[in-house]
Amino acid sequence: MSRALDEPAALSGKAERLDGDRTARARAVILLLAVALAATIVLSLAAGASDASAFAVVKGWLFGTDGDTVLSARDVVIIQDIRMPRVALGCLIGAALAVSGAVMQGLFRNPLADPGLVGVSSGAGLGAVAMIVLGTTALAPVTTMLGIYALPAAAFVGGLVVTLLLYRVSTRRGQTSVATMLLAGIALAALAGALTGILVFMADDRQLRDLTFWNLGSLAGATWVKVAAIAPVIFAALATAPFLAKGLNALALGEATANHLGIPVQRFKHVATGSVAAATGVSVAASGGIGFVGIVVPHLLRLVIGPDNRYLLPASALLGGILLILADSVSRTIVAPAELPIGIVTAVAGAPFFLWILLRKRGVVDL
Repeated sequence: MSRALDEPAALSGKAERLDGDRTARARAVILLLAVALAATIVLSLAAGASDASAFAVVKGWLFGTDGDTVLSARDVVIIQDIRMPRVALGCLIGAALAVSGAVMQGLFRNPLADPGLVGVSSGAGLGAVAMIVLGTTALAPVTTMLGIYALPAAAFVGGLVVTLLLYRVSTRRGQTSVATMLLAGIALAALAGALTGILVFMADDRQLRDLTFWNLGSLAGATWVKVAAIAPVIFAALATAPFLAKGLNALALGEATANHLGIPVQRFKHVATGSVAAATGVSVAASGGIGFVGIVVPHLLRLVIGPDNRYLLPASALLGGILLILADSVSRTIVAPAELPIGIVTAVAGAPFFLWILLRKRGVVDL
């Protein structure tokens, strides 16, 4: 009898130890990722077609220069005005796309959800292209009113509209159909692509050249002005993410259970979709189409630290920044002095990983 009474306590203690071990590992991974992000930033500042020394520039800022050290004005420009804003932009966009992917996967309760895969990025791209092509004509009042924020705002609206349509189409009676979600995402992406094609047809030669490179995805146009334009929106979205963790964990058990746990499900979904649309929209506006970050990063981290969004969301932000900075470093150096669009690099790395996810989930999800 006493042994029977002792067994639940022993099982409970074992469960607590397992939870503690997982939490400790998640915290260790987050700390390791923070250190890795700092190291990646340093390496990226030192990498490039130019031999400009980031160390010499930083040393000059901190300690000045002596008679034996000649700090080239060219080096200062390359590090301070080209590489640093580029690294900052890559870190922000990588974090935004990765966290957006993790939030969407929690919201749809499926690891295949991703802003790029289900059409949200296409909607954001449509808004951005509309502002690029019509910003001096039909949308001139918006450009005048919002200034440098006009392009991110247009991309946000486009991404938000697609996100809301996607959720409305794929969810019925509180249940989300994965097959419907993917098919609806394909349809919405095709529609956004068609409307984007019409706008491209209306564009002049200069706009066409800009749109061609923008569609491939690149951080080449990074400036401190662009960083300042998108940073407030991305910081706001990332600051919202920790408050979504509890709701996403509850939604994993179903919307009815989440309601019973005290989560205001409808309001929560509105906040989550708005956060995803904002982060994805400004990211697409700043860098163009960069795919697969939102699906690769959260799924990879779940294999390591588990599905608890309290740790998954901050870890996704860190790993997303690391991967996009590394991808940008590859794009800048692999065909130097030319530059490979970063969207190509992420697609080459991310597409095989996505196929592996589909094969791994084949027995669970019938598409």
